[in-house]
Amino acid sequence: MHMLDLSIVVLYLVGTVLFGAWFSRNQHDVRDYFVSGRAVPWWAIMGSIVATETSTVTFISVPGVAYTGNWTFLQLVMGYMLGRIAVSIIFVPAYFRGELLTVYQLLGQRFGGGVKRFAAGLFLITRSLADGVRLFATGLVLAALVLSMPGIEDVARAWAPSWNPTFTILVASVLVMGATTILYTYLGGMSAVIWTDVIQLVIYLVGAVVALIILLMRIPGGWSEAVRVAEATNKFRVFDFTWDVVRSYTFWSGVVGGAFLTTATHGTDQLMVQRYLCSRSPREARVALLTSGALVFVQFVLFLLIGTLLYVFYTGAGSSEVAAFTLNGKLQSDRIFPHFIVTHLPPGLIGLVIAAIFAAAMSTLSSSLNSSSATAMADFYMPAFARSDGHYLRVSRWMTAGWGLIQITVAIAAIRFSNRAVDEVLGIASFTNGIILGVFLLGTFAPRVRQRAAFVGIAAGTAVMLAVKLLQLTSWQWYVLIGSVTTFVVGSLASRMDSQSAAER
Repeated sequence: MHMLDLSIVVLYLVGTVLFGAWFSRNQHDVRDYFVSGRAVPWWAIMGSIVATETSTVTFISVPGVAYTGNWTFLQLVMGYMLGRIAVSIIFVPAYFRGELLTVYQLLGQRFGGGVKRFAAGLFLITRSLADGVRLFATGLVLAALVLSMPGIEDVARAWAPSWNPTFTILVASVLVMGATTILYTYLGGMSAVIWTDVIQLVIYLVGAVVALIILLMRIPGGWSEAVRVAEATNKFRVFDFTWDVVRSYTFWSGVVGGAFLTTATHGTDQLMVQRYLCSRSPREARVALLTSGALVFVQFVLFLLIGTLLYVFYTGAGSSEVAAFTLNGKLQSDRIFPHFIVTHLPPGLIGLVIAAIFAAAMSTLSSSLNSSSATAMADFYMPAFARSDGHYLRVSRWMTAGWGLIQITVAIAAIRFSNRAVDEVLGIASFTNGIILGVFLLGTFAPRVRQRAAFVGIAAGTAVMLAVKLLQLTSWQWYVLIGSVTTFVVGSLASRMDSQSAAER
């Protein structure tokens, strides 16, 4: 890694903090801090939605999916669009009935405080775990680049003599990334998050396009040769109509499972819903949500194309380098794109693409911190303590910092995890999203269901999902569908049984 690249990365991190500080000027209460005074234009919200659902894991893993397979991943993205349509019709109108700060306040209005606090608490736990691991994954990228600098291991040994130099650099990388994200989110609130997301979206898309162009230049024969090899190996295959619930990225698991997954993540998760609450009207929220689906589709086509070109390159001109991302004879697909960046991009462009990877990570992490603070404040703190607007704003900022420290702790702990344990932590979100979606569907389509029946549905959904998860009965893409249907059906039946018992009494 050249000093020019490191300078670009440092400049990006410092600039992001200063940008967040600039937004702190116009904050007077939690409405400004969490929903930006409901005055953000739809196109900025659209960019923020796309940037938030694109993490470092997406940036480096999706090319690996295309490298080892084909383009069947796009079937899942098609399901994403169907889910967005469902959210815009079913849930968006409800978000603008009253002055909401979190989506879980709707559950409080419908079922009472118990269900609201359960859903909000589940969000806080799963979000902290999953995004703490995402911070760890980003730290891995930064650590790998820093370790490529001559003499850096000696510096690490001098700083912490009793630690392994790689571990020292990794911890330092996590701390740098975490502290930077905490600072600009703490200062700027949701306005800083959204507008920084827009900038970060541009940065990581430009970085990906630059890497794509360099990659094409490295392939003898260019685009025509790449197409010839990809078609000969069936790399451009999009549809797989195999009916197998254990298999991922089939048409059925992608379109159906992806639709339910997006309905949950974009319709009942505070991380995404908070963006709609910043818009001026339900119409603008719908436009932002639906147009984000089109941009996400284009974005994943870009990432998959990069993966396909990487396959063409490393089975041809770069075949001698495959050992660099192979461990014990097994291909490490997440290391392929980062390896190409470090070894084949010229100085300056490496820094740009690394900044793009950080942009993808920080857009998700900053959103996580602000939405976690909003949930803790609106669903737990504010109902319990009547204080002034200034007090709530101060506490909101400190809660942002507190959730950031929790995620840093999770990230450092994840260093000691095996790959299997990390995968289990990341899978928690898919495990719980279906249960929460089921509760929202009960509140929307089952008007007679009350809090007790809702909790019965939650218990049943949790039990079924535990069985599905532990026995590995299906692909993870079916988790939200199974969890939501179980919670909805059992909750409805429990409500009907309660009504019959009351009538008999």
